[in-house]
Amino acid sequence: MKTCWTKHLTQEQKAVCEHGGTEYPHTGEYNNHFEKGVYACICCKLPLFDGDSKFKTGCGWPAFVKPFDNAVKYLVDETHGMKRTEVRCNKCDSHLGHVFDDGPTEEGTRYCINSICLSFDNYN
Repeated sequence: MKTCWTKHLTQEQKAVCEHGGTEYPHTGEYNNHFEKGVYACICCKLPLFDGDSKFKTGCGWPAFVKPFDNAVKYLVDETHGMKRTEVRCNKCDSHLGHVFDDGPTEEGTRYCINSICLSFDNYN
């Protein structure tokens, strides 16, 4: 990840975005946020998710059905004794969270994304 993307971030944001950390559950600004708008990468501002794709879940992090086309890339994550699919920003390579196959819609996906990795624009 390029330093130019992260020089404006807080230490906590760097720990998650740059180093693949996870924010504490149920603490993020966007966990219970359901306005119409676009969620973007906090580092490079690439639009990632439409607010209409967000759904309520008890997991403790914002959950989305799907990202915008070509907004994210996927890596195999075998940390913490499990195999998961990591989600990263396709523009700046920032760690965003993980995707799981237990979503509530036909797509069946649940993008579990750290709030701290996101910014929000309500179209105004």
